[in-house]
Amino acid sequence: MTVNKDILNFFETFAPTDTAMDFDNVGLLVGSNSALVTKALVTLDITDKVVLEAEKTGCELIISHHPVIFKPIKNLDTASVPYLLASKGISAVCMHTNLDLSEDFGVNTCLAKAIGVKNPELCGIGECMFTGELENEININLFAQNVKSALNCSGLRYTDIKNNVKKVAVSSGSGGSNIYYAAELGADVLVTGEIKHHEINSANALGVNIIDTGHFKSEDVVILPLINKLSKKFPDIEFTKSKTYNDFIKYI
Repeated sequence: MTVNKDILNFFETFAPTDTAMDFDNVGLLVGSNSALVTKALVTLDITDKVVLEAEKTGCELIISHHPVIFKPIKNLDTASVPYLLASKGISAVCMHTNLDLSEDFGVNTCLAKAIGVKNPELCGIGECMFTGELENEININLFAQNVKSALNCSGLRYTDIKNNVKKVAVSSGSGGSNIYYAAELGADVLVTGEIKHHEINSANALGVNIIDTGHFKSEDVVILPLINKLSKKFPDIEFTKSKTYNDFIKYI
């Protein structure tokens, strides 16, 4: 029989919690180490609908990327997600920046693999960015189309300051601030989930293309590979991807 602690110990082998950034809150955020797990729901975020989905499908555990408790709780509303989890006896394991930074298996390594970046390497702790190269130099317009297809994006934003790209920096989620580091390392393009206006201006001035896939699409890419990894380690547990969670962003 597998309990929460067994799953936490497995995460320590490829995304140790002590590698998470100082501001973060990771690990078992709701529940007991000794709670038995037979079914687990895996999702990018835990919403009230995800909790109800877990309850309906008989899951004792939800594994998410974004922490369900981020700041210290000063009061607990009965409609809040942490309260719902506790009241229904559902545990929550949240692995955030430690999973972003993992060189063995993580969000950025999955993102890089999905878009064809070879041998991605972490560019230093504190800078959640990986760099690698495409097998061949490619036109930025075609590369952007490839990224859109690989991540199943309804749309994305990109620039074509530089016609052709080979060295790629990836920084999932809100990684636009890494544009300066990407330029310093000689990247032709930064693929991220969010980038601000002034960072786009800087990217243009620095001669680095950007591809902004949207936060959700840049990170959801880890969920199915994570399910496969967990399923191989714990064949007695049924791991499934949440069907209710999505960012519901549409493009017109």
